[in-house]
Amino acid sequence: MKTLENVATYEHLIDGAAQPSADGRTFEVRNPANGALVARVAEGGAREIGAAVDAARTAYADGRWSKLPVRERYRVLNRFAQALEDALPSLSTLESICTGRPLREMRAQLGRLPEFYRYFAAVARTAEDSLTPFEGPYLNYVRRVPLGVVGQITPWNHPLLILTKKLAPALAAGNTVVVKPSEYTPLTTLELGRIALESGIPRGALNVVTGFGSEAGRALSSHPGLAKLDLTGGTETGRVVAQAAGANLVRVNCELGGKAPVIVLPDADLEQAAAGAVFAAFIATGQTCIAGARILVHEREAEELIERMVARATSLRLGDPLEAATQLGPLVSARQLQRTQEYVALGKQEGAEIACGGKRATAAGLRDGFFYEPTIFAGVQSSMRIAQEEIFGPVTCVLTYESLDEAVRIANDIPFGLGASVWTSDAAKGMKLAEQLECGVVWINDHHRIDPALPWGGMKASGMGRECGIEGFHEYTQTKSVVVNLEEPVDWYATTDVLRLS
Repeated sequence: MKTLENVATYEHLIDGAAQPSADGRTFEVRNPANGALVARVAEGGAREIGAAVDAARTAYADGRWSKLPVRERYRVLNRFAQALEDALPSLSTLESICTGRPLREMRAQLGRLPEFYRYFAAVARTAEDSLTPFEGPYLNYVRRVPLGVVGQITPWNHPLLILTKKLAPALAAGNTVVVKPSEYTPLTTLELGRIALESGIPRGALNVVTGFGSEAGRALSSHPGLAKLDLTGGTETGRVVAQAAGANLVRVNCELGGKAPVIVLPDADLEQAAAGAVFAAFIATGQTCIAGARILVHEREAEELIERMVARATSLRLGDPLEAATQLGPLVSARQLQRTQEYVALGKQEGAEIACGGKRATAAGLRDGFFYEPTIFAGVQSSMRIAQEEIFGPVTCVLTYESLDEAVRIANDIPFGLGASVWTSDAAKGMKLAEQLECGVVWINDHHRIDPALPWGGMKASGMGRECGIEGFHEYTQTKSVVVNLEEPVDWYATTDVLRLS
């Protein structure tokens, strides 16, 4: 990192060193709350991606990380986790400045990150080989080995969290990594790379190339030197990236869009359900793939639930993300603000009713940022585009149902299948309903909760593959079968007897 005109200039992290782009290009990172210039960042493309993949391949091939005894990787990852924990105050502030999320949210979210590295270090340390019931005088043991070089493309809404969900198992399994973070929020990823190096992650094991998806992202997703590509992003982006990687027979994990239903059962405590629905909808200003974007409530209780939700939503304090009192920050960019405005206008055209919000926030102190009032639509039908398409802003839709069967039908009546929540006073009823929902994660009387041990991923257009948990670790490994003959080898051509090969 260099400083120019009192503004930091960040460079790529390639083979353990900060490196500028070959052509000297940079781009700006600005604070979405006020438009202030935060930093200039090296703008990379195919050349920088190629150098990073080469560095990762060399690091993998010579075994400086992949062949390091697992007990040593365990120790290094735990040192990394501790160093990350020590750096959380500064990382939380920087992430808040770049994303616009309130500092209280960033502290809570980033506070979970060290345990991901500790968890996956422990998973790797305790992983065991397996034996198969191989027939005959043979011993077949199955090992899990790393894949090789992994490319990871990460989004702007949860920069360090989503990176950590990918990076922790990748490194724990012995892979080397090239990361392309979002151009809106690359700074904390570069800082994490620096911390990793200082903690003992060897040079070349973790590389970061900053730039735009159209150039650097495309170059990474189509690079034939990868063993795997892992993306979190929009569904259309996921299709393009998966096609590019598939052309090189590179395995792909994609965590993509969502439109999570929040199902309020008739027996639910409406005050708790309203609090949960507002939290589900507006945390991170609604810019999360599991945002509670569709609130399903029985028609008899819809009016009361909406009243309680509106009271909570209109009391949320918008403001400077670094202020302790702020509860809702700006959208990350002008593009996201425009997208939100267009969908709100569309909702009005479709006949939905705005219960609250529905416009850009223009109070003093907010005019220079991308602030938008928390918005609740009532009278929404499942066929409306605002109920089907991912908005990625502080907008939620309330839909009504007559029966639980109809609630399930509405909940499943979307292209996505990432997350959902059920609010009820009867946990058994909630668990029964969860079995009918077409999504990868279901919360009962909660929303947004995660854990390193939780297998995370979606169904349908929400992606493929899983992050976190033992499944997430296995996604970064491949099996190797070793077959040992326990008797004298057969001389196949020395006899005319009929022999068995299997």
